Amino acid sequence: MRDSDDMPVLADLDAVAAELAKHPRDLYVRWSRGPEADRCESGHSRDSLTGVPLPGLSANPMTVEPWWDGRPVRLWVARRLYDYLHLRDLRGPGVRAWLLTGEACGRGPDNEPLVRCLCPVAWIDGQALEEAAQLVSSQGSAEWGPLDRRAH
Repeated sequence: MRDSDDMPVLADLDAVAAELAKHPRDLYVRWSRGPEADRCESGHSRDSLTGVPLPGLSANPMTVEPWWDGRPVRLWVARRLYDYLHLRDLRGPGVRAWLLTGEACGRGPDNEPLVRCLCPVAWIDGQALEEAAQLVSSQGSAEWGPLDRRAH
């Protein structure tokens, strides 16, 4: 894996969507202190309930599903980022969203893919995350929200 200092920063949702267009099948978003920190932790996540080491990094796919059927990719990207926005606060200082290309090697305790990082791609800037939250909120769904276990 390359150093996180070498990774570009994607400033907005359009930039994230453009990156997805380059990697439509193997792009994942991960919330951590970055590729270097993950490498130092042996490239594996741990189950936060039990501490059991997992066989890969916990990440979420950015791949647009066929049922999305031509709807705006920008909204798809926004909801994928919004789902786990709470992790930057929950996991503490230095945790950021970043994109990687990866290969699935299992499923985690929340049924999320566990991946082997093939290549770190880019950091996602806070502005893009704010845009994601605003776009999701603008949909006005009372039945939809983040995947935050701490939520009321």
